[in-house]
Amino acid sequence: MSEVQRKFDAVSKKYDEQRKKFIPCFDDFYGTAVSVASVGTESPRILDMGAGTGLLSAFLMKRYPGASLTLIDISEKMLDVAKDRFRGNSNVKYIIADYSKYDFTEKYDMIVSALSIHHLEDEEKNKLYKKSYSILKENGIFINADQVHGETPFIDNLNKTTWRHYVENSGLTEEEILAGYERTKLDKDSKLDQQLEWLKEAGFCDVSCIYKYYHFAVMFGRKIV
Repeated sequence: MSEVQRKFDAVSKKYDEQRKKFIPCFDDFYGTAVSVASVGTESPRILDMGAGTGLLSAFLMKRYPGASLTLIDISEKMLDVAKDRFRGNSNVKYIIADYSKYDFTEKYDMIVSALSIHHLEDEEKNKLYKKSYSILKENGIFINADQVHGETPFIDNLNKTTWRHYVENSGLTEEEILAGYERTKLDKDSKLDQQLEWLKEAGFCDVSCIYKYYHFAVMFGRKIV
């Protein structure tokens, strides 16, 4: 079992209720990701990479009730929470696997990810963006709502200090805060500009950072053949 899998298995039951307390910009962060998720069909095929408890997928399902969703995550316990969330919905399927190594056989209208890709090394991120491009349909879109590394050491420290101040005044217990800080040791954040460049290199056009709040950013790209 990987360290990422172990840490997220442990927090799976409380993950959703803690999200708002760990993300100062929660509503805008997820809201922006959903608002730019525009494709030319009311029943899109959506792949959620590192789907966890299905939080982002649930927001997308409200926008697209007819969507077919595929949730992939390395943590079976996180996906168990997602299965409860989408109980009775036959349009949702689940894959317990490492999405950076998984061989996808389907094509999607939309690939999304929230707070997951930052656990990959730079080279793995780059490869994942190329893989994502290859399994998107024409006019498909890619959205990554994630943490990014500060542009300079000063900015990175500013981002993290501001975040810790928010977390420590959020109402979380000391145990929850320490567990959250422990999970950050697994982070391998990359700079925003670098990731936007990787998306362009993968073939995406209209690449943009749609939203940014300190070290939280929503990245976007489209596949036009």
